[in-house]
Amino acid sequence: MIEEENKTTKVKKLERRRNVFKYHALIYFVMNVIFWTMWYITFKNNPGPNPGKFPIPWPLWIMLGWGIVLYINYARAYKKYIDK
Repeated sequence: MIEEENKTTKVKKLERRRNVFKYHALIYFVMNVIFWTMWYITFKNNPGPNPGKFPIPWPLWIMLGWGIVLYINYARAYKKYIDK
């Protein structure tokens, strides 16, 4: 009986992690659309001091950093080897 309670507790914990990951991924997607739209609008109107050169877009850094955190969240929710 205690093992069954432990299983249901673990299943609920896993479902909660997966729901948190799905919400995190949705927010990541929405915010990146906003960031890239902001960058496009400002870049289109103001190409910067070197119009011939294409600068590295600032939303790329946000995507990269946040994407690493999102992957860690994914690994905790869906990978078996990270089960704490």
